[in-house]
Amino acid sequence: MNAISLFVTLFALPFFERPDTVVLQGVDIVASIKVDEEQGGEYSSTTINRVDIENRHIVSLKELTALAPNYYKPDYGSRMTSSIYVRGFGSRIDQPVVALSVDEMPVMNKNSYDFDFFDISKVQLMRGAQSTLYGRNTSGGAISLFTLSPLAFQGKRLMLEYGTGNSVRLKASHYAAPSRSFGWSASLYYARTDGFFLNRERGEECDGGSNGAVRLRVQWLPADGWSVDNALTVGFVDEGGWGYRSYDRESGVLLPVAYNDACTYRRFNVSDGLVIKKYFDGFTLSSTTGYQFLGDRMRIDNDFLPLDYFSMGQYQRESAFTQELVAKSVQGRKLSWIVGAMAFYKHLKLSAPVLFKQYGIDNLIIKNANENFFHPAGDDYSLEFRDPSFTIEDKFTIPTAGAALYGEAALHLGQLSVKAGVRLDYERASMDYDSYADIYYKYKRSSAQFIHLPSSFKGKDTADALELLPRLSVAYNHSRGNIYATVSKGFKAGGFNTQLFSDILKQKIIDDIMRNPNEGDASATVYHPETAWNYELGARFSPFADGALSLSAALFYIDCRNQQLTVFPKGESTGRLMSNAGRSHSYGAELSLQYKMNALQLDASYGYACATFDEYCDGENDYSGNRLPLAPRETLSANVAYSLPVPRSFANFLILNVGWNGIGRIYWNEQNSLTQAFYGLWSASLSWEKGHFGASLWAKNILDERYNTFYFRSIGNDFFAQGKPRQMGVSLHLNL
Repeated sequence: MNAISLFVTLFALPFFERPDTVVLQGVDIVASIKVDEEQGGEYSSTTINRVDIENRHIVSLKELTALAPNYYKPDYGSRMTSSIYVRGFGSRIDQPVVALSVDEMPVMNKNSYDFDFFDISKVQLMRGAQSTLYGRNTSGGAISLFTLSPLAFQGKRLMLEYGTGNSVRLKASHYAAPSRSFGWSASLYYARTDGFFLNRERGEECDGGSNGAVRLRVQWLPADGWSVDNALTVGFVDEGGWGYRSYDRESGVLLPVAYNDACTYRRFNVSDGLVIKKYFDGFTLSSTTGYQFLGDRMRIDNDFLPLDYFSMGQYQRESAFTQELVAKSVQGRKLSWIVGAMAFYKHLKLSAPVLFKQYGIDNLIIKNANENFFHPAGDDYSLEFRDPSFTIEDKFTIPTAGAALYGEAALHLGQLSVKAGVRLDYERASMDYDSYADIYYKYKRSSAQFIHLPSSFKGKDTADALELLPRLSVAYNHSRGNIYATVSKGFKAGGFNTQLFSDILKQKIIDDIMRNPNEGDASATVYHPETAWNYELGARFSPFADGALSLSAALFYIDCRNQQLTVFPKGESTGRLMSNAGRSHSYGAELSLQYKMNALQLDASYGYACATFDEYCDGENDYSGNRLPLAPRETLSANVAYSLPVPRSFANFLILNVGWNGIGRIYWNEQNSLTQAFYGLWSASLSWEKGHFGASLWAKNILDERYNTFYFRSIGNDFFAQGKPRQMGVSLHLNL
């Protein structure tokens, strides 16, 4: 009832006619202070505007895959897992190689990366190390999202959509500017779906669910040279997922999704960002203050089989505070500069209980103990547990704090410019852990009494890091473009292996039962930062005077050290850990073009990345010379938008979009024994608008291509996640 009342209120308010341009007293309130929109920066970058986002029906970061060269964000089966790969590097768990910001506020937890777009005015994907200006977790690049500004657009927007899988999307927003110096907006979004993957064991679609968000934004120009911008977003996710299929290596057959426990993920987000800018004669001063709250709950059948092995939960509560001050000189002078200071603090409370069931107890604990210890001792000796299940409780408190100082200066000598910068970044994290379990067991068949065994593993670990992150670039600028060379260092923050603790305590239980006391080994619980040097040579050109054709190209080489790799312990282990186990390099090329002529627009991109291990030995196998897993070797994208000639009496416009994205080859493991061949996905949309009304027909994966998006191995079994099948739908729009 509250939502209905708010809808009615929004659309009853007076609104202003949408202007083509808005004069803002010389203040560009919606531009990022760090990004040079005119020069484009001495790095590879792809920008996608609101019209293309909406006409091509791009609804999340995943659907930007391949639109920017060497950018790949696969669907791993849950919004919690937001892995991004750029130029061959990425991470399936923990710290990302790409940072995300929304309206200049950094998103501090990767679990919050996967959300649906609504009223996004622009997306910019910057590739190559961006750590000098953006800091931690930007060794592969940075993504900046900007939402629609109430000072640039006024009116009401309503959207209703229905598609495959009984999928529904609703959006309502109101943008108003009561004066030329004050604007506000309120937006609501909701989406749901029945899902696309059937769990044969449970007889239901496993990936259905819903998500939604509310965004409130206020922009104010209180005085000459001042701007204030505050955006508050509250969102939720309630979904299933993890449509993982067991793979039979001998036959090469993917078995149906079949696991017996439900898998669910719930998330609640709150984020608020306040950006205050003061424009002086020679420079701009900006303050960005942010608060974010993440509360999520994951429950999964962690063996993904129709057997009672074990299930897992993960419950997180994280609050994060960020503060950044930036001063930037006016552009167009011989010497330009930018300096800044940034600090953050985040506090995470994490609980990750693992429930071992009868089949898991028998095969992961009792079988090992009996075969190696009790049965050889005599016929009367056999391990037995009193209860058919027990829980290992893992609880963690992880506060992390960091601070950085940075600066960059550029000297412009005619058409030549030289830019140098450096960042000093420090962060410190600690982890208080408490892992415990209570079991009752006996080891003699003749005994009627069960022995009570309380096991615990408690302690504290700390980790800190100090990183010096330089950047140097040289550019030759021309009226039609520029040529640049850049060398920069990036880093990916370290962390703690919380998912390893259930294995540590499980082994401690076995040792205690077999009278082999062991306090447990926590040496693998800390992993350290990963660093990468990025070398890039690139160019941008608009060869024609009318700017109809835009070209950009780049060659790159990346040297990665202390590489963070996801390692699965040997045998029938249940956990996984991140380890600084490797050194790798990647080299490749990127090419993008955009051509506009009358009613036609063509966008195309190609990326090639050859990422290879230089050093990596897991203790048994040496993978040096093998390709890095999980990231594609090539990405290819082409999209044609054509405005069909129709009479004005029928439509303001009728636009046909046809696109094709290609991804592959992907190596799934370090052995390079399993691969995903290169595949392509067709998409299309037809968008019509007449007056205030609009409609679009759209389709994705039109040919229903079957392909895999993820691979992992657990308890000696192989699993794959498949990409979504063909999807089609219709959207109705109302713009007032």
